[in-house]
Amino acid sequence: MKSMDRLEFLKGTGWMGLAAFAAGCQMDRIGFGAGGTMAGFVAPKLKRFRIGMVGMGSRGTYALHRLSAIPGVEIAAICDVREEALKDNRDFLAKKKLPPAREYLGSEAYKDLCQWDGVDVVYACTPWMLHAPVALEAMRCNKHAFVEVPATMDIDNCWELVETSEATRRHCMMLENCCYGEHELLALNMCRLGVLGETVYGEAGYLHSGPTRGYELSRFRAEWKWEHRGNYYPTHGLGPIAQYMNINRGDRFDYLNSMESTSVADLIRAGDIRWNGNNLESYKKHVVGGYNSSLIRTVNGKIILLNLSCQVPHPYSRMNTIQGTHGIMMDYPLRIDIEDTPGSGPHDGFDAKRTQAWREKYRHPLWKDVGKIAAKVGGHGGMDFIMDLRWIYCLQNGLPLDMDVYDLASWSCLCEVTEQSQARRGAPVEIPDFTRGAWKTMKPLGIETIDLAKINLTGVGGAGPQQSIGVSKE
Repeated sequence: MKSMDRLEFLKGTGWMGLAAFAAGCQMDRIGFGAGGTMAGFVAPKLKRFRIGMVGMGSRGTYALHRLSAIPGVEIAAICDVREEALKDNRDFLAKKKLPPAREYLGSEAYKDLCQWDGVDVVYACTPWMLHAPVALEAMRCNKHAFVEVPATMDIDNCWELVETSEATRRHCMMLENCCYGEHELLALNMCRLGVLGETVYGEAGYLHSGPTRGYELSRFRAEWKWEHRGNYYPTHGLGPIAQYMNINRGDRFDYLNSMESTSVADLIRAGDIRWNGNNLESYKKHVVGGYNSSLIRTVNGKIILLNLSCQVPHPYSRMNTIQGTHGIMMDYPLRIDIEDTPGSGPHDGFDAKRTQAWREKYRHPLWKDVGKIAAKVGGHGGMDFIMDLRWIYCLQNGLPLDMDVYDLASWSCLCEVTEQSQARRGAPVEIPDFTRGAWKTMKPLGIETIDLAKINLTGVGGAGPQQSIGVSKE
């Protein structure tokens, strides 16, 4: 298949999302796809399965290194538009004395990979606008689809992913690694144990410095920001908060209000940004604001503050705050306070010693069991490895996944919903119910772990490059 330049292909497909937005997207639909609801869906067990990987840039390469270290997994195929990316991963597999992967080169070669009967799972680490096409092709070829964040940038694609998953009876999971961070799972564990009481409020975000500290923006991300406003990267902070609050499992997002500050280009023209970074001419085209802030209200009356800022100086933070009727956990830095603690009064601040004691007491079983191994393997401090280990364990043992296609759609659709709201001066915009009412009876995510007797992790560690959580990129 003839190779095409990556940017040329993205420009050729970019009109799809713009056309859907301009036409006005369908917010609600009646009835499930042909196969019925995917809530609680369990696929037939795959004790040993073969992964086809699409997109072998830095993120795809890190993923290949992690996945190849997990027992029962074979990297069966790799796909990219660059020969050098294929070669780098080919060399890695050979160095590790692992079987060679079938290679696919070209902008649409992912279709051939999906159609090959030598893969069971397709794992996509492509630019944003290719996430949905790859996942859809995979499911239509009877493969489970695992796709990087955000899974798509518009509501219509969210519906198509949901309905295709329902019709094909194939998993479609977004690879939201932050749901498996140590502090995120700590908070989830505290919520499930009732330590914080009933949750009432959460704060989620994705905040880090951009051009003023030399952050070089990927071209496909830059081009999106030349044409769109709103929160284009909502899921890292929001996914964990949604799990704490049982979104799609007893509650759901109802509507949001979103506002955005002056565009980055206007800040540059006014001289309000002291430029120390790269790609000045690219940032001069940005219509996206320097800061986006949204308020989400759930059907059960809970509130979530969702913030995004990658354009002005800010230490890295996902905010990760959950307020309950008995206590609160706040992150960046980690602080915990629980009511009726001896020695604490209504005007006292957080106590570092008590925070550390609660952190140890309520550490999630996944981090207790495999935290040390995860830290050795790497991937944003180990959470990437725990994420991959958990979904692989679920497929191997016939368990429902921790995150399903409804989570994928509910979290990703906010890219467009926030853009619609800010364009209407912050007016409320309804968030679709992709579960079509199944959220009312779906059980909340429990305190999930793995049975170490069922998976052999002996010798796993140091499998690939490390990524520090403190310097995480978009």
